[in-house]
Amino acid sequence: MRSFCIPHPAGLGLRPTRPSDQGFLESLYRSTREDLRQIDAGEEFIEALIDLQYRAQREGAGDLFPDAMYFIVEYQGERIGRLVLDFGSNEARVVDISLIPAARGKGFGLKVLQAVQTVAAQAMTPVALIARSDHLRAKRAYLDMGFVVEEIQVPFERMVWYPPAP
Repeated sequence: MRSFCIPHPAGLGLRPTRPSDQGFLESLYRSTREDLRQIDAGEEFIEALIDLQYRAQREGAGDLFPDAMYFIVEYQGERIGRLVLDFGSNEARVVDISLIPAARGKGFGLKVLQAVQTVAAQAMTPVALIARSDHLRAKRAYLDMGFVVEEIQVPFERMVWYPPAP
């Protein structure tokens, strides 16, 4: 695993995940799955499905991105989210960025992505991510940050940011 420092604004920080973060990470994942809570099924079935999806995400990300780095996003020492980054040979890929409900819409995710862009610019490496086509607010923010849509596979869009020429 490579070691590097991601710059961040005052009060906002990243640190590697620890085994003691597992409960937080599961709770965070559950908070992002409102789509599954809309299924016309019993609560027990929905909770089992969310558990299954959480396990699949943990195992699948490890299989697809074996060298990914897992970070906890903190604000003023409190855990507010997670960031999964994979630095491949051709790009830095944001595999996942998730924030707790209370931290969403406050610019924390954008600040984390801007920090990733700063590191990638130093290495002259593009940054790629996958955005949902129907998540218009996030997609607009990515476009404003200089990401461009490079591939569409409904309902997802692969977006890439290229560092400016030196």
